[in-house]
Amino acid sequence: MIRRLAFWGAASTLAITYVGFPALTALRAQLVRRPVRVADITPSVSVVIAARNEAGMIGPRIDNLLALDYPPDRLEIVVASDGSTDGTDEIVASYADRGVRLVSPGRVGKGAALGAAVAAASGDILVFSDANSRCAPGAVRALVRPLADPSVGGVAGNQVYLDADGGSDHAAGERGYWDLDRLIKRAQSASGSVTSGTGAIYAIRRELFEPIPEGVTDDMLNTIRVVDRRLRLVFAEDAVAYESVAPSSALEFDRKVRIMTRSFSCLLVMRRLFDPRRTGFYAAQLFWHKVLLRATAVPLAALLVTAPLLWRHGLVYRVATIGQAVSYALAAAGLLLGDRPAARSKPLAVPAYYVLVNAAAVRAAWNLVRSAGIDRWEPRRAAGDGLVPFAESGDRDDRFEPESEVA
Repeated sequence: MIRRLAFWGAASTLAITYVGFPALTALRAQLVRRPVRVADITPSVSVVIAARNEAGMIGPRIDNLLALDYPPDRLEIVVASDGSTDGTDEIVASYADRGVRLVSPGRVGKGAALGAAVAAASGDILVFSDANSRCAPGAVRALVRPLADPSVGGVAGNQVYLDADGGSDHAAGERGYWDLDRLIKRAQSASGSVTSGTGAIYAIRRELFEPIPEGVTDDMLNTIRVVDRRLRLVFAEDAVAYESVAPSSALEFDRKVRIMTRSFSCLLVMRRLFDPRRTGFYAAQLFWHKVLLRATAVPLAALLVTAPLLWRHGLVYRVATIGQAVSYALAAAGLLLGDRPAARSKPLAVPAYYVLVNAAAVRAAWNLVRSAGIDRWEPRRAAGDGLVPFAESGDRDDRFEPESEVA
């Protein structure tokens, strides 16, 4: 009896997590309509980027921003160098005659570097992005249009992952996650606020910016603070920023552990947002998106243990046992094959990515339990890891720090 209760409890939890709440979000978007008033406004904008030893890509990144379709006299670029030692400062300084501002506060961490950049910025709207992202030409225009609505305090842009080198072993899984995330954001925005923004591209009103403490995911904190101030955080799908998929599962795992460790710390700092008396439906949305989705390793483990023990008690348990065995075998094959072409096929890449994300969540939770925060780190770039050529753009947490908050 206990085994059956454990099995069905775990199965029900997974069904609610992966089907129930997304369906409820979609239904709410149809029943509770909160349209946003948009307009082609051109407020003064400061694009803020924090960089740590990004000499290999900061020049092309600034060129990308200078080419944006936005009035030059209404746009400034501020780059905060977090104690770079590789020539990043010199490259940024060489753009001074084109209105690019360099801020060099020393090695202070990303949050403090962003704070220094904001203090030096003059725009009414702050647009944050990453050193390894690349914005579509109309991204900033699209990002500020919803800010014509006074009820909107922040706008989450659309992060799109592309391959700059022909693929990686987890690319299909990464893209699949962000395709789903995009659908969820559309529904959330239609009826209220999205859960949070991505570090690749988002905007907030200047007066909403507050100092960023150490050890938290800055883009998540900046965007959920918008909701905390009782304003809306909406999604602008046409405000696109492109990034390359991390070139290996090892780098991706480390990145996800770092992001989730810091986002758990962020949730502790902003735990008042889980109070539905304060934030309404957003409280349930935040719990689902940032806690429940990251805790699925627990019911998955329960299913893995109980299904074989119940083999003789019905077809459903045998199907569950075989299904799990096949899925985990495919995931193991995808991870073990590494960067071989076969590992990039969806039957291997998707389950491998799913296992990788859940393993990273477990590691991040353990970091939280043992108070092992992640305050500062060095960027890790593999050969060829850089900006996606814009010509390849169709239709991202940088390794220094995006949110690209996963799951």
